[in-house]
Amino acid sequence: MADETEPSALTITRLLPATPDDVFDAYTDAKKQTIWFGLLSTDPGIVEIEVDLRVGGVQTSTWGPNRDQLFHETQVFTVVDRPHRLATTSTGGGPDGQAMKTDVDLTFEEQDGGTLVTVVQSGFPSTEMRDFFSTQVWPGAFDRIEAYLTRTAADS
Repeated sequence: MADETEPSALTITRLLPATPDDVFDAYTDAKKQTIWFGLLSTDPGIVEIEVDLRVGGVQTSTWGPNRDQLFHETQVFTVVDRPHRLATTSTGGGPDGQAMKTDVDLTFEEQDGGTLVTVVQSGFPSTEMRDFFSTQVWPGAFDRIEAYLTRTAADS
């Protein structure tokens, strides 16, 4: 018999080299997201993001190598406390037609001259999916945001 229990939530942290305001804005501003999303990729392909940053507002993201292989995510903001906390209910899927819905809660805390970002995400359909997000998705996003913040600071 299959295990009927929900996989545990993931918690992941990363210290980023910028103020909480700058990190929060990089994470939530559509134009900035479009830039950092493509960083560190040789061919970022298609990246389209729209954000209505308010409680009840929606962020829609579509990305992929081409129009036939798109991933999509819709996030509904449940908490917007700039620059301290952001929470969403996220529904996403990929070209294979599978979809999942999770709850994501991020905090942004000033620490050691930077910002400690803590992500708690729950509702994964499987332990494997949770582990994929904790080892690939979030570290990749943090790497790109850090590259964006570092590049922006160097350009200032």
